[in-house]
Amino acid sequence: MRKASRLFEIIQILRLARKPVTGAEIADQLEVTVRSIYRDIAALQAMRVPIEGERGIGYIMRPGFTLPPLMLSIEETEAIVLSLALLERTGDTGLKQAAKQVNRKIAAAVPPPLARIFSDNALHAWGITAPAPEAIDLALVRRAIRDERKLALDYRDEFGRATERTIRPIALVYYSQTANIVAWCELRRAIRNFRADRVEHCEAVEEFFRGEGVRLRQLWVEGWQTGPAAAG
Repeated sequence: MRKASRLFEIIQILRLARKPVTGAEIADQLEVTVRSIYRDIAALQAMRVPIEGERGIGYIMRPGFTLPPLMLSIEETEAIVLSLALLERTGDTGLKQAAKQVNRKIAAAVPPPLARIFSDNALHAWGITAPAPEAIDLALVRRAIRDERKLALDYRDEFGRATERTIRPIALVYYSQTANIVAWCELRRAIRNFRADRVEHCEAVEEFFRGEGVRLRQLWVEGWQTGPAAAG
């Protein structure tokens, strides 16, 4: 996590806290060292953020400190609430956890009338919830797409045939039953779809395809004109 993002997270944690929060508790939430939290709090205090407390006892934000409110309309806020609810139906545990964090952050940042929309539970996304795939972490796939990094798969197709693949992942498509990884398959030398629930093992390799992702996604989109990409 970048330092700027971490400072913002610390402010949010302290703004929402109803009692002093220790450096160790903050460090556990942000998955960093306690020493980093102490340095960050000292930096925030130097910027005149009204944080009170000390090591070993805990920290709390003095009342009255606010961040600039998000300028959202009622319908824009409802759109966000429903979008976050839809993420609950995916099998991507990382995105589901991120959705909860986004909900809390926005609720803390918007004015009270809009904040109530996040807590009223009046909007719901109903339907089948996809199970999390057992042998692949979709957060790893999303990171590989961003970094344009190759993945090694042990994959079993719809007929039960097992193969080993090296792929260049370019997109994730979420369905109600599973997620599909869209990738350039180095074995087939073509764009292929790989169902996450048919992956038996996945790991990132020390090879990248940087600069090729945009071109490969365009190739994938062009293929829509003649039908969806073939399964792996």
